Amino acid sequence: MEVVKVIILLLIGFVILVKSADVFVDAVSSIATNFKMSKMMIALTVAAFGTCAPELAISFNSIATGSGDIALANVVGSNIVNILLIIGIAACISPIKVKHEVTKKELPILLVITSMFTLSIISHYIGGIHSDFILTRQDGVIFLCFFAMFMFYIISVVKSKQDFFDREKPKYGIIKSILLTIICCIMIIFSSDLVVDNAKVLAEILNVSTKVITMTVVVIGTSLPEMTMTVVAAKKGEFDIALGNIIGTNIFNIGVVLGLPLLIFGGFSSTNFNLIDIIFVHIAAFTLYIFAKNDKVLSKIEGAIMISLFVIYYAYIFAT
Repeated sequence: MEVVKVIILLLIGFVILVKSADVFVDAVSSIATNFKMSKMMIALTVAAFGTCAPELAISFNSIATGSGDIALANVVGSNIVNILLIIGIAACISPIKVKHEVTKKELPILLVITSMFTLSIISHYIGGIHSDFILTRQDGVIFLCFFAMFMFYIISVVKSKQDFFDREKPKYGIIKSILLTIICCIMIIFSSDLVVDNAKVLAEILNVSTKVITMTVVVIGTSLPEMTMTVVAAKKGEFDIALGNIIGTNIFNIGVVLGLPLLIFGGFSSTNFNLIDIIFVHIAAFTLYIFAKNDKVLSKIEGAIMISLFVIYYAYIFAT
């Protein structure tokens, strides 16, 4: 009976998640159109921050309770899943058109911040006396500073009005679209928590290891909002929202999801991750940048390659 209850709650969570994401994409698109703002800018902020709430809560709890591995898995796993799996799936469903500005600005910013995160951890690993990764409060400050630079860029773009006009009629009025965005954000977070919590219980019932739970149930579970929102946006042809949501989410993951708890609670060490895990975060961001810059389209073939890289990485996780 316990298993049946957990499965039912999982299904309810998935249904709410998918429907909320569907409405959320329309609401965000309407906000952009009503304010004559770029959909990319809205997706990089409102959508990305809203869907990162579960990861932020988990990072705070894990670092505060001395479980730094979970916090690091959140960022490492989420950033890999967001790019290789989610964008890969979205591209396979519908090739994603990438604007020139994205390959010149947003994607390079993501690549720089990801490189900074990767080098920061590797430097501790190589230069330290320990065999594990060590993150410090100073790292948290650096991550937050890079995030602040990203936010300064977003604000400067909005003020310059360089990427503003979407000549289409909004689906919702301004008040309704804002209310729906807030409500859907809440429902997405609630349903994501419902899915993750019950998936954890199911994994415990099935005696799945803690490492597998962290990198599958927690990481993939908390990425469900990004997955449903990105796939739905791609199917609707809202490519700016589909790509902007992932770019903003990955930057937010490094800058705030990891940086803010580090700043508040101090550093932590991790023994369950190695150089391959950390380097793969950079590989994911670099692959996205190269594919997008190549011909300004993420094709179905490129999406399949990204999914293949994801499968290879997760096969490695299960094998070690």
